[in-house]
Amino acid sequence: MKVTVCIGSSCHIKGSRQVVEQLQYLINEAGVGDEVELAGTFCIGKCQQGVCVMVEDEFHSVTPDGVKEFFEENILKKVR
Repeated sequence: MKVTVCIGSSCHIKGSRQVVEQLQYLINEAGVGDEVELAGTFCIGKCQQGVCVMVEDEFHSVTPDGVKEFFEENILKKVR
């Protein structure tokens, strides 16, 4: 599963660095590093919608405070 986080300027201001760091931690903690590829991109094109995250071809808007819930619902449930 490919998870792509926007690290462009708009998403960076909204906390993309924290989202990436938390996702890295959660992926390692859950032991799903072999199933989940975490990548960055400079623009997904939905700059008004928060930290933009693509899971495969599905768009999500994620806040630093909502990363754990996002991970459990949209990544962990799909790889297990």
